[in-house]
Amino acid sequence: MNVMTITTMAPTTPTTPATPSTLAPRRFTGIAAMLLRRSFLVLLAGVVLASLVGPWLIHADPYTQNLLQRMQEPVWSADGSWVHVFGTDHLGRDVLARLLYGVRVSALIGVSVALMGGAIGTTLGVLAGYFGGNVDRAISFLITARLSLPIILVALAVVSMFGTSLFIVVMVLGLLLWERYALVSRTMAASLRNAEFVTASRIQGCSHWQIMWHDILPNLFTNLLIVGTIDAALAITLEASLSFLGLGVPPPMPSLGLMIAEGKDNILFQPSLVVIPSVVLFLLVLCVNRCGEYLRARQAKD
Repeated sequence: MNVMTITTMAPTTPTTPATPSTLAPRRFTGIAAMLLRRSFLVLLAGVVLASLVGPWLIHADPYTQNLLQRMQEPVWSADGSWVHVFGTDHLGRDVLARLLYGVRVSALIGVSVALMGGAIGTTLGVLAGYFGGNVDRAISFLITARLSLPIILVALAVVSMFGTSLFIVVMVLGLLLWERYALVSRTMAASLRNAEFVTASRIQGCSHWQIMWHDILPNLFTNLLIVGTIDAALAITLEASLSFLGLGVPPPMPSLGLMIAEGKDNILFQPSLVVIPSVVLFLLVLCVNRCGEYLRARQAKD
């Protein structure tokens, strides 16, 4: 007698296709991220514009000392006034005026260091990636040697030996912050040296320098610009650290790190002398980094 076994299968629930309502949160997240990146761009433009135009709009001098008006509170405090919106420091200097000039100094250092490091690193990276062989090995050794050096310790040693000045700070940081450019340009140049348009230029009789300048470098611009935002933010942070330790921009030149160092002695009596330049430094570095992320997102979309 045969026993028939009947197996029952559980009913499968059909999968519902994605509807616009299920895709709305992801789309909203993308729009919110885009708006957030653009808001950082607008904020960075506003900070830089204020540092450029602000000194002509306010009548306070960042170097003028007035001991009779020292340690005045910001305008939002009970004893504050609109004459000194952010108050005055321990020497009676206007904090807002020093902030505007300090942002200008930080932006100048960030851009100068990024350009200097970009020129050094891109030149070495393109040479290594294009020629390869012994040239690549020699430049790779230089990159490895640079990566083994701690930036802040080398900068402290050099600045303590040669003194503090704006020129020395830019030169030291520019000679230390170039390895990212070299790594990026080396990798991309090695991938482009056998491309069809490069081969066509060789057939036409173009020299190596013409090929590197006209064919390879234009294809590296966007990636190098992204690296430049990272190094500019790092240079601003390093300059603030050196100025905080007394080895950066020499006083009385306004600097965000120097303002924090000068205000730390009175942090219990007037915390705004430390909080305000710290917040401005944080926003400046954050906006520069976010601009780099915005450029990376645009490049990935294209």
